[in-house]
Amino acid sequence: MTSNASILRRTCPPAGPRRRRRLVLGLVASAIAALGLVGCGEVVEKVPPRPKQDRVNPSNFVLDVDPMMRGTIASETVVEGLAPVIVRGYGLVVGLKGTGGRLMPAEVRAAMVQELARRGIGNPATSPEGWTPASLLDSPDTAVVIVEGVVPPGSTTDTKFDIRVSALPGTDVTSLEGGRLYTCDLRPGPLLVGSRQAKIIAEAKGNLFINPFVEPGATQKDAVNRLVGRILDGGRVTEDITIKLKLATSSHTRARTIQGAINSSFPRESKQKTETARGENADSIELCVPPSYEKKTEDFIQLVRHLPMEVSATEATALAVRNALIANPGANQAAMWRFRALGKRALPIIQDLYTYGEEDPRMAALEAGAALDDALVVQPLLTMAGSGTVENRLRAIELLGEMGFNPDIDLGLRPLLDDTDVDVRLAAYEALVERKDPAIGIMDIGGKFDVALVPSKDPLIYVAQSGRPTIAVFGDAPAVERPLTYFGWSNRLMVKADAGDEQLQVFYRSSPDARPEIQLADPRLSEFIPFLGHQMTVEKPYPGLGLSYGETIGALHQLWRAGYIKSDFKAEQDRVLAAIIRSQKEDEQVVRPEFEPDEDETPTAATDASDLATIQPPPPVEVPAPGRDTVPR
Repeated sequence: MTSNASILRRTCPPAGPRRRRRLVLGLVASAIAALGLVGCGEVVEKVPPRPKQDRVNPSNFVLDVDPMMRGTIASETVVEGLAPVIVRGYGLVVGLKGTGGRLMPAEVRAAMVQELARRGIGNPATSPEGWTPASLLDSPDTAVVIVEGVVPPGSTTDTKFDIRVSALPGTDVTSLEGGRLYTCDLRPGPLLVGSRQAKIIAEAKGNLFINPFVEPGATQKDAVNRLVGRILDGGRVTEDITIKLKLATSSHTRARTIQGAINSSFPRESKQKTETARGENADSIELCVPPSYEKKTEDFIQLVRHLPMEVSATEATALAVRNALIANPGANQAAMWRFRALGKRALPIIQDLYTYGEEDPRMAALEAGAALDDALVVQPLLTMAGSGTVENRLRAIELLGEMGFNPDIDLGLRPLLDDTDVDVRLAAYEALVERKDPAIGIMDIGGKFDVALVPSKDPLIYVAQSGRPTIAVFGDAPAVERPLTYFGWSNRLMVKADAGDEQLQVFYRSSPDARPEIQLADPRLSEFIPFLGHQMTVEKPYPGLGLSYGETIGALHQLWRAGYIKSDFKAEQDRVLAAIIRSQKEDEQVVRPEFEPDEDETPTAATDASDLATIQPPPPVEVPAPGRDTVPR
């Protein structure tokens, strides 16, 4: 059989050198001609251009900008994370002396058993008492509770906040008095158990503080709710709360401009993890709260919103804002934040407004000047604190308290401790404490609470119910009146003294079955209150009853009601519950569609009821707005 190769050799004999050269040149010429035809479009059709899309970027949106805010970051962005975050969780209260309970939903019990085991309960190395999660939950000295708190927007790790604790609905718990909350995790959103819970952003623990104006240990039904308590500064943020700026119009150039304006005004501080502003993409910029603003996150957010996009013409911008404020005094708050965001270079423009005749422009300038620590603002603020409307007086005192070291401020605030308006007196006291004025003496009672001694002509007892537990005693030397014979708390507490006695005889039993003790105490409140709270130890062997913060307040209140303490008695309202209710009444925060959740982000609520059990907290109870109340006799 003849092969194809042999046939090819017969039909196409090998060419000589000259023939091969002609063949190569012909092939090259053909290739060049073909390329020319392609370039002229005679052989290959061109792909028609893709038509332009008329669709608008779905992530863009329109902002309605107030004229005062034009040219600011707020005119180009919205803030995600501006509202406070309500956090909740289940916790375990111990040390209830038989007033606890074991009734709870099965799914909650299963979750608590798992949580206690995770924290080492039942491990012989960590719980040598022989406890197990099940035995702890069944004990009459414990109770599973709902824990709630309000985390300020933009809070950083280790930020403290107050906690509200309440017994589960339908529980057999009779009282939370005297209990201590074990460390528990707190998450945003509704109360959930199961695998699909929100990310842990805080934790809570500490001693409970219930209504101090009731008899300790009493469980009978009355008007007092012993199933609700609070822990002052009992919450701690464990994860930074993210704040983001969302651009109204997607633009890498605008994002870089905004990022640069923020970082130039808030440069990275020594202990700061990242730059203050970090652009994520053309739509979003993430903010990191500088350490110097960790307790003033809301101020930081407002300053960022009111920063100018262009930071060059500060004086011209300040003058334009000043003129706009005079023309429209109703925009005083926006003007104030704009002045503050412009910084100290705006001070020469606004200093003549410190004594301006119209109140709103004057207050806007004074607030900005105080925040920028302008020494020229001190006297106008002291004048405002001494006269004018109560609202402006209180605001002026607060501003003075936040300013830097200045002896004129301390000397100007001290006379207000004797003001005829009680709220002014208390505002002056809080401002002086904030300024660490040496005129206010502070005593730490075993880490449980503080006693503040306030120089004043008029006696007053003030009880703090938020922040650091504190009993403030106004007056030169207020004391328990003598003679007296007082029986209280079902005869577990008795105080006796004759007219000429220099000391009080105090009889106390911690429980009806406990061994009684009799001690002598100084009748001066500056000594008597520490005596009530001090726990006698080997290191500190001086007398004391070892009462809790709430019990100490209760004992003082009982003596005051009986007429043995001649002073006013004021108590701060519970701000935690008021803040929770206020947030619940606001419209539900709807996540904008342009804020896409991260793929790896844990959901904050269940989407499938079969995956987990949802236990809703009890309905909120109406309370007045936060403030100070006079305790009725």
